[in-house]
Amino acid sequence: MEMFQGAGADLHYRDDGDPAGAPVVFVNSLGTDLRLWDKVMPLMPAGLRLIRYDKRGHGLSSAPAAPYSMGALIADLEALLDHLEVRDAVLVGCSIGGMITQGLATKRLDLVRAMVLSNTAAKIGTPALWADRIAAVETGGVEALADAVMERWFSKPFRASPELAAWRNMLTRTPDAGYAGCSAAISGTDFFTTTSALTLPSLAIAGSEDGSTPPDLVRETASLVKGSRFELIRGAGHLPMVEKPEAFARHLLGFLKDIAHS
Repeated sequence: MEMFQGAGADLHYRDDGDPAGAPVVFVNSLGTDLRLWDKVMPLMPAGLRLIRYDKRGHGLSSAPAAPYSMGALIADLEALLDHLEVRDAVLVGCSIGGMITQGLATKRLDLVRAMVLSNTAAKIGTPALWADRIAAVETGGVEALADAVMERWFSKPFRASPELAAWRNMLTRTPDAGYAGCSAAISGTDFFTTTSALTLPSLAIAGSEDGSTPPDLVRETASLVKGSRFELIRGAGHLPMVEKPEAFARHLLGFLKDIAHS
């Protein structure tokens, strides 16, 4: 178990694979921890350095008092990668993780060689929507949102499976401060202008059943980055790396192979 003592939060992380390999950094979604990527890890080829972490307020990382700014979340990852002496990484970000990825690419292009933006956007929701969710958490905890979140996250067949309970448990064990804090960060973020200035290799992935960031929203964000590609995973919701890990890994590995020769 590895911990990094940052300026604003203590971050739990894993650094697997080949220490000398090309780094691939995975940034998880709101209400999940680094186990979000567990099904994808065995599908990754040898020779890569695979880094995962729990953003502040999630998993085994510390949960400072809410609210959080997107700038703070970006600075957390920036500091962790500097600590690990990582440069030219491929960042794979889901949902808020995709927003952190966009922000870090804008701030520190030396750290980011390419982006995979999964089920995310340059702007997600409205301030009013996030204010309502924050108020619900402050009143009834994350549990108050859990059933509605499961419906947005997963396809109907997956919601009928026994595995759903594990993801609901992960969500509800997220500290209230972590969920509300990151919700505030999403609420205050609009990366349309800065993301449209990026020119690095980018892959956007959407799930056909995603109720949080529908495919058209993900496609719109992909169109901001010149030369980006877009892939739709059918039958998957907001977390395709959970529902369709083989399809997710296939798109990711194809992208990694292509940029290795660019």
